[in-house]
Amino acid sequence: MKKINDRLISWASILDDTAEEQARTASTMPFIYPHLALMPDAHPGLGATVGSVIPTLRAVIPAAVGVDIGCGMIAVKTQLTRESLDQKLAATGSTLKDLREQIERAVPLSAGAYNRKIVATAEPRIRELEELAEKAGFDPASYVGNWRLQLGTLGSGNHFIEASLDEDDTVWLFLHSGSRGVGNKIAQKHIRVAQKLMEKWWITLPDNDLAYLVEGTPEFERYVLELGWAQKFALLNREEMMDRVIRQVAELTGEPIDERERINTHHNFTQKETHFGKSVWLSRKGAISAREGELGLIPGSMGTASYVVVGRGNKVALESSPHGAGRTHSRSAARKAFTHDELREAMVGIEYRDTDAFLDEIPAAYKPIDRVMADAAELVSIRHTLRQIVNVKGD
Repeated sequence: MKKINDRLISWASILDDTAEEQARTASTMPFIYPHLALMPDAHPGLGATVGSVIPTLRAVIPAAVGVDIGCGMIAVKTQLTRESLDQKLAATGSTLKDLREQIERAVPLSAGAYNRKIVATAEPRIRELEELAEKAGFDPASYVGNWRLQLGTLGSGNHFIEASLDEDDTVWLFLHSGSRGVGNKIAQKHIRVAQKLMEKWWITLPDNDLAYLVEGTPEFERYVLELGWAQKFALLNREEMMDRVIRQVAELTGEPIDERERINTHHNFTQKETHFGKSVWLSRKGAISAREGELGLIPGSMGTASYVVVGRGNKVALESSPHGAGRTHSRSAARKAFTHDELREAMVGIEYRDTDAFLDEIPAAYKPIDRVMADAAELVSIRHTLRQIVNVKGD
């Protein structure tokens, strides 16, 4: 832990100047209380640093939540081991490549890829979202007409689906996604609304993306209602995809999956919490909740380890922890710095789709995940270390 100033505390041993300066700027906002916490995976983002925990009094900065509202992780521990998985796949004449390809057929991948129809498992989840939208007083179709067809889709970038093994060779199913296009449209609208209000009120900001909404105003109340809906969409989106992945594994192995554990966590979200004696809106942008005893998920980059963790309830860190490895190279910089052969080398032993479309996701474009986890030792304890055997991503 490093106290940068009275309003900014960092757990990042690797922190570039741009990210630190961005965090310093955000920490000067007058409604921050008691301080902004930087997680070990912190790196530059829009307005607020990715990997930051931002407590605010009677205000919320929409860009500090992020444009992928509710993005997060879900993991399921199965009864399978590596040995039993290999045996059952062999008995049906299948391989890990077949598993990857079957998952790719079951879950639409990449930006702009949607379901062709609403499947049975999605129907109750869509009804729940329809009811929630009605209570919130808005129509999600005003943002994206086909939002129902987005439920159960992965997206692109650093979103993924994986089969992994823990230290006992037990198989875990693991995926990363958020609120898709509909959540992005909701976020972008409210960022613009906040920026227009700053102009209307003649408020000068150090960064236009730090525009905020004030509690008690119609604009704030509208944002919070739609934010809550998008966070629920993201959680149910992950549930829907995980159910499909489980079905594919069951079909290929010829054995129903016995879920031993299911964990579903956001890492781009805002909620009311109490810290240092005051009720605040706590925005975690690239950070997970890590209350004492709370289970969480911290993925590495493709080709590296991921972790199931238990929160330590660190009060100074606002009961939070990192959400992943954290980039050291932008996507364009990674494409210039690394080669397809280097990506292949990093993915040896993992079944994945071999394409240079994933070059900007090469592990070397991220902070070393073991360094991030060492920095996070005060924030979480490691319950399981997972290593990938199958990786599924969208272009």
